[in-house]
Amino acid sequence: MSIFGDFGRKLVSAREKQVRRYVNGILLTQDDATLKAAGFDRAELKRNAGFSPF
Repeated sequence: MSIFGDFGRKLVSAREKQVRRYVNGILLTQDDATLKAAGFDRAELKRNAGFSPF
């Protein structure tokens, strides 16, 4: 395992977390019926949304 490989994995992991928080924030703008139809739970999305400036 090289230092660059470890850095790459950490970078990808951080970006994945950032994208998940962003998408959860966007999903929270939907109404409850739409979320339920898509298989999402508002409480779980709120827990995973994190801070979003939008």
